[in-house]
Amino acid sequence: MTLKTRLMATSAAFLIATGGAVYADGHATHPETGEVLASDQTFTYRDLDESPSIDPGVAEDSAGSDILRDLFEGLMNQDADGNLVAGVATGFEVSDDNLTYTFTLRDNAKWSNGDPVVAGDFEFAWKRAASPELASPYSWYIELMSIENAAAVIAGEMEPSELGVTAIDDTTLEVKLSQPLPYFPQMVTHFTTFPVHQATIEEHGDDWTQPGNMVSNGAYVLTEFVPQERMVRERNEMYWDNENTIIEKVVRLVIPDENVALTRYLAGELDRTDVPAGQFPRLAEEYPDQAVSVPLACSYYYTINLTGENSNPALLDPKVRQALSLAVNRDVIVDNVLAGGQKAAYTFTHWATAGFETPETPIATMDQAERDARAKELMAEAGYGPDNPLSVNLIYNTSEAHKSVAIAISQMWKQTLGVDTELANQEWQTFLETRGNQDYEIARAGWCADYNEASTFLDLMQSNSGYNDAKYNNAEVDAMLAEAKTSDNPQALYEQVEQIIAEEVPIIPIYHYAAVKMFNENLEGWPYNNFQQNWYSRDLYKIAGE
Repeated sequence: MTLKTRLMATSAAFLIATGGAVYADGHATHPETGEVLASDQTFTYRDLDESPSIDPGVAEDSAGSDILRDLFEGLMNQDADGNLVAGVATGFEVSDDNLTYTFTLRDNAKWSNGDPVVAGDFEFAWKRAASPELASPYSWYIELMSIENAAAVIAGEMEPSELGVTAIDDTTLEVKLSQPLPYFPQMVTHFTTFPVHQATIEEHGDDWTQPGNMVSNGAYVLTEFVPQERMVRERNEMYWDNENTIIEKVVRLVIPDENVALTRYLAGELDRTDVPAGQFPRLAEEYPDQAVSVPLACSYYYTINLTGENSNPALLDPKVRQALSLAVNRDVIVDNVLAGGQKAAYTFTHWATAGFETPETPIATMDQAERDARAKELMAEAGYGPDNPLSVNLIYNTSEAHKSVAIAISQMWKQTLGVDTELANQEWQTFLETRGNQDYEIARAGWCADYNEASTFLDLMQSNSGYNDAKYNNAEVDAMLAEAKTSDNPQALYEQVEQIIAEEVPIIPIYHYAAVKMFNENLEGWPYNNFQQNWYSRDLYKIAGE
């Protein structure tokens, strides 16, 4: 068979799969829109760092979640607007007391090895994620879901078998909650709730996520992985909706330098990359059909070590923390340093979060001159000034954007308060360990919503949150956040928590993210209106260039 014949055969097979037409040159058309599709349906994108894990029970970062949504499928998915749509589950019923959810699973879902996906796979995965044995960095998420006995299981006080999730039969999963949780269905789109294949884990142990070992149930399977360099995932022929998948191969490249990545994008090597800090205005003018900025459900902040161990004693004084927060000119950060549509943050919760009305904290009502003046007063009251200058250490994970923000803020602290800041960058996984072990003074942090509700941000301020890296402990905040879960008006409680955060400053909110990207103008199907920017490669496709 000649190369041309093979290409035509491939196109014909693609036609059968998609229900589109095939032109004489071998191009297929999109079955719904009629657009002429590119012959090469490979989506290549750039990530800043290697993800710590692609095990759904162990993963913890947003880049890893993008991978996991391709490799695995949970009970529910999101559409292009962020609405809930069917995943492995075709739907669910809720008991009258809102404490029991019963999910009905489709009977044609399969693992990549051909095994059926059954309710027991979800039961196993959720109990595994909650188990002390796994020590998942996201085990606390199972507790946030209010699943019955979750707190006791995670603490090791009860066996994982007691977790309130049960496979009634192969297509029926029952979940019991300890209290009603209105946004519970949204939470099952998160990777921690994805099923895993028990026999594969038992056979391969920690190596089960390697190519050739991994058995997954998403639209794609893992075919290649070179750490810190390249990952490839290709269509899963066993996926229940494979016939409607168009992208054949997804290639993720780890490129730490944003400018190098942009160069490679402009050379045609990438279909998506991040816009380097400060370059969006220029790129939007030069490439109006490719440069994109939309709100993204993430908040950028600095967290302050409050443990008293490895922390700076001066930072245990709330006046010092308030002064540092006040002296950050957020408008300069978003307008001059980043310039990509981000918004200054004076609250932790992103301004675009569903149902959330941003309260006016005292810092938000001042202009920068007033903030600087108040910051100087507070620092003097705390005993610091020209005769007794404060020195702090600030760490961030390696990134030109994080570096630019850190340099700008350190200069603000120096000019306004006389504070000397020692900056240090660390590789991503090392940085996560350093910050998670409270081996820092001030650290860069970012939080992306696990679901579209204010608690996904504010629950990090709970004393027992797995990602409360400040180790902030306020019993009043804990009580209000617990009450908010069952309140008819959680907004009032969220406002109070935000006001307390602004006063006690365990974290310094800096800006609310926008997704600032460059996209191949031939790439279609990107969910720009999905606030969380939860994307699935199976929804994407590439049209033929002119």
